[in-house]
Amino acid sequence: MSDKPIFVATHPRACSTAFERVFMTRRDSLQCIHEPFGDAFYFGPERLSERYEDDEEARVASGFSTSTFKTIFDRIERESTQGKRVFIKDIIHYLVPPNGKPASVAPSLFKVKRGIGTNDDVNGHATANGANGVAANGGASVKAPPYPYATEAEPENPTVVPLELLSKFHFTFLIRDPHYSIPSYYRCTIPPLDDVTGFHEFSPSEAGYDEVRRVFDYLRKVGLVGPRVATPVATGDGGDKRDGIVDHQHRPSSKKKGVEICVVDADDLLDNPSLMIETYCKSVGIPFEPEMLSWDTEEDHAFARAAFEKWKGFHDDAIASKELKARTHSKSFKSEEEFDAEWREKFGEKGAKVIRETVNRNMADYHYLKQFALKV
Repeated sequence: MSDKPIFVATHPRACSTAFERVFMTRRDSLQCIHEPFGDAFYFGPERLSERYEDDEEARVASGFSTSTFKTIFDRIERESTQGKRVFIKDIIHYLVPPNGKPASVAPSLFKVKRGIGTNDDVNGHATANGANGVAANGGASVKAPPYPYATEAEPENPTVVPLELLSKFHFTFLIRDPHYSIPSYYRCTIPPLDDVTGFHEFSPSEAGYDEVRRVFDYLRKVGLVGPRVATPVATGDGGDKRDGIVDHQHRPSSKKKGVEICVVDADDLLDNPSLMIETYCKSVGIPFEPEMLSWDTEEDHAFARAAFEKWKGFHDDAIASKELKARTHSKSFKSEEEFDAEWREKFGEKGAKVIRETVNRNMADYHYLKQFALKV
């Protein structure tokens, strides 16, 4: 069984922070790191997002304006030496250039040989566009976004993180129906909540499903996850069939080899949290205890408040929660017309239109990932 740091890769508003709180109860054996890569994605000198590109004051005020992808990996490495297994929950599009742009390795992570005509920093890492987005232009310095980087790409890798580093993690995935995650995210970007979150406009590029799917497929292709699904569907030939792919190597003798494909759907989690968490724990190699689903001590709440502090307004429900319990009523079926009417009532015509377009754009990726989801 793998003892690598666990990386729960997700998209925004997937009930992922409630999921994370379950594992925060295991402070004796797990070192939880909450969404570290957003520091570099939004605020640092290698930032990929354009959200704060024209607001240097906000980037500095965040406290993360000097955070690079390397400084974040350095932190993970330090915390991996404390005798506990690391558990990371993060938005995977923080590692992927937005809007389907091609990826190249983040400058702070790109090791190059000296003396071949490339600029190196003192640590032997390639530098792109100079420091903090200042690019050299015939001897003069001009402000420019830090991305695209002047570094090489790894074939087919959709992230800015080299495969060598990705291979250090045990990846799992958490998803949620866009009909629920997208309006939840939209609400965080409009009054009154936007004054708390600091996100004053909704960006469809931050929905995150395309990035989850591309990273998922890449990790499967390079063998970091799969081919076996954590709860395989019997095909009658001893294999496991998902998306037309049959794993003929799935036999009892191979059950404990490699990292299983482990995808959790938030709806399934909310329907049966105890069994879903137990199944997830078995897949990643964490001992399951029913007490993990409850957290209502001052120590629990203080730990969560400190972990979630930097993303104000996004995690209020998870901070106020005391347990992860099954919902009392099954999710009711709604037609697309009913969803549209609900969104118009809550967000107006303009908001409902943006939400509908974003939901439609991401449904195919959600359904693709859903076919791999844990079934209990």
